[in-house]
Amino acid sequence: MKKKFLAVLLTLTMAMSLTVGCGSSNNAETKESANQAVETVENNQILCNGSSTLAPVITAIATDLFETYGKWNAYDASLPEEDIAIYVSAGGSGQGSKAVIDGTTTFGMLARNVKDEEKEAIEDMREYQIGVDALTIAVNPENPVTDLTDDLTTEQIVGLFSGEYATWKDLDASLPEEEVIVITRDINGGAHEVFQKNIMGDTEVKADAIQASSMGELVQTIIDNPYAIGYASFGVANQNAGKIVPLKVNGVEASVETILDGSYIIQRPLLLIASGEPTAVQQAFLDVVLGEAGQATVEEMGFIPMN
Repeated sequence: MKKKFLAVLLTLTMAMSLTVGCGSSNNAETKESANQAVETVENNQILCNGSSTLAPVITAIATDLFETYGKWNAYDASLPEEDIAIYVSAGGSGQGSKAVIDGTTTFGMLARNVKDEEKEAIEDMREYQIGVDALTIAVNPENPVTDLTDDLTTEQIVGLFSGEYATWKDLDASLPEEEVIVITRDINGGAHEVFQKNIMGDTEVKADAIQASSMGELVQTIIDNPYAIGYASFGVANQNAGKIVPLKVNGVEASVETILDGSYIIQRPLLLIASGEPTAVQQAFLDVVLGEAGQATVEEMGFIPMN
């Protein structure tokens, strides 16, 4: 019975992810689908919507919780005797905050700080930090730049991502005259905003950059193209060690120590946000995410846990 229910949960997870991840061109349909999803979910079921970086982490935690306990009262006798049902939908950090504002999700998943205007729009906003991530400047192992250097300055990164350096030869005369293929997250992703703020400043990423719909897609595109460069999540980069090469930024390597002490400058929090006091079931879920088991999953998936 547990296996059958879990299969249904994961199927709904994938279906909802596809619906929400369609992008801003179909906002009316997305909102209608989200509202329909909420109407089908009872009070003791949980929806998590937002960051594609966080979605696999929350899915793993939710799956482990269900497989271990099955029902909420098996986890805590004071909770109802109902199946543990947690639905995870990836559509970007912006989608996560919007869903909380619209009241169409239980928790918004964000891989960036909450904006002031979002805080104002969310009634009685609650914020729960579940980990820390960073963005690594990553290239394909076959990129000849890796034979030249393992470090880029902020100015060089801006030059590559803005199109000022159209080919790798423009970065250094010893490199081949091959086009710099820039890979970014789409504009709904928290990574896009973090990278723009911490690296690009007032300079825009070049218009023909490839916009990946998820961090996994971004990393896979780097793996597939020897002349690509992109900003790969620290956690996802760790999951693909050897398949991509993270470069130092201003002489600082991305590591747990440098991210936590702030010397690595492209970092971001991993958050769950919500409106209002959590119910008993919602608090139980938060306790798992922030507890030993949940934080172990955060670490196992390459991110930095909170404890």
